[in-house]
Amino acid sequence: MPTVTPVAGKPNLLIGGYHLADLGYAASEFFISGTASPYAGEGAAGEAEYTTRIVALTPIDESAFNGTVLVEWLNVSGGIDTPAVWMMAHREIARASYAYVVVSAQKVGVDGGVTITGMDMSLKKQDPQRYSSLNHPGDAYAYDIFSQAGKLVRDAKADILGRLEPERFVAVGESQSAMFLTTYINTVDRIAGEYDGFLVHSRFGVAAPLDGVSALESLQEGTSDPAPFRSDLRVPVMNVITETDLVGAVLAGYYRSRQPDNERLRTWEIPGTAHADAYTIAVGFIDNGSAPIDQLAAAYAPTQMLMGQDMGYYINFAPAHHYVLQAAIAGLDNWVRTGTAPPSAPRIEIGEGDPPPLLLDANGIAKGGVRTPWVDVPIARTSGVAESDNVLAHLFGSGEPFDEATRDRLYPGGKGEYLERFTESLDATIRAGYLVRADRSEILELAAATY
Repeated sequence: MPTVTPVAGKPNLLIGGYHLADLGYAASEFFISGTASPYAGEGAAGEAEYTTRIVALTPIDESAFNGTVLVEWLNVSGGIDTPAVWMMAHREIARASYAYVVVSAQKVGVDGGVTITGMDMSLKKQDPQRYSSLNHPGDAYAYDIFSQAGKLVRDAKADILGRLEPERFVAVGESQSAMFLTTYINTVDRIAGEYDGFLVHSRFGVAAPLDGVSALESLQEGTSDPAPFRSDLRVPVMNVITETDLVGAVLAGYYRSRQPDNERLRTWEIPGTAHADAYTIAVGFIDNGSAPIDQLAAAYAPTQMLMGQDMGYYINFAPAHHYVLQAAIAGLDNWVRTGTAPPSAPRIEIGEGDPPPLLLDANGIAKGGVRTPWVDVPIARTSGVAESDNVLAHLFGSGEPFDEATRDRLYPGGKGEYLERFTESLDATIRAGYLVRADRSEILELAAATY
């Protein structure tokens, strides 16, 4: 067992432009120190000492705790420890009162290294005084560090969660972290057995290496083998895929690793969505549960600006990614809690080729997949694909609002007809299990505000 040291003061953690207390949460940071082993097999480096950090986000109202702890493998692709799943789905996490623990599992988040932005916003760079004692031996040890973090969260004596009494422990990770979780599930989970379920969010067609080589250096498109999940999964795995993930952008697409659902695997492919979108860079930062609907609608407004750069086209502004992910978390928790799996979903339709094209309907929207009102009753074409030379821009997809003539053709009765048909589609999607009923009112208000 690692040793645990509570760290006073505010953790360095990017969560948004709101206060955690607005969501009814408090944060506690801990340094954990121990000895980790690699999983790369014969000839790999031996054990190494480490010190990294974890942060526990816990409900202030302890009586509201739902018994499930979500443990996120922090994403480091942008050069900063990012709780990407929390940022995309924190409304559902707070509403259902999960406990949430984030783990600085990779070296880049602690010490800096190769990123898609070229920036170094590692813990030691941002706050060398607070984090100078951290010591990460490299990503070959990240898997064991993540296992040991899970073991600590389970251990009441470690006091990570205070007086909360957890019953279930679910590992989550997005993008690069999802690729590391894929490797963890396929190689480590049978040995470690620390988690009761996994949310793999926005992975590509390949998985992270075991040997500690940078995932971004070693997993360039076409250089790695497909990585489906093992057929004999130990616990439930919820796999959420956007269009960008499916056909590939920075890395080879998930289409290379597609596999049927089974008793412990559900894959939801969401048409009209991108790996990152307006919620990632705008809406999520203000979405504290009480932001007025006009502010949310304004943050969803189509924009060509991405991190200070004019793309010359609109990035993806569809709400579907955020809301479907929230349903995936709720469905996975129920699966782990009760044994009842979420619904299976059709796959997005693709053509022949490498990478394959998306097959589109008359409105230019991908066919198949998890159907939502944003693609079945659309007022815009949104996609996970972008025509750009900018590597980062590929992750944000594209979008185009319909012009007035197209809206009039689709909805001769105007806004009233649109909202009536949108509501019918929304209710059908909720009944199918792909959206959370608690989001219904907000989704309808947002639809009215964005027509």
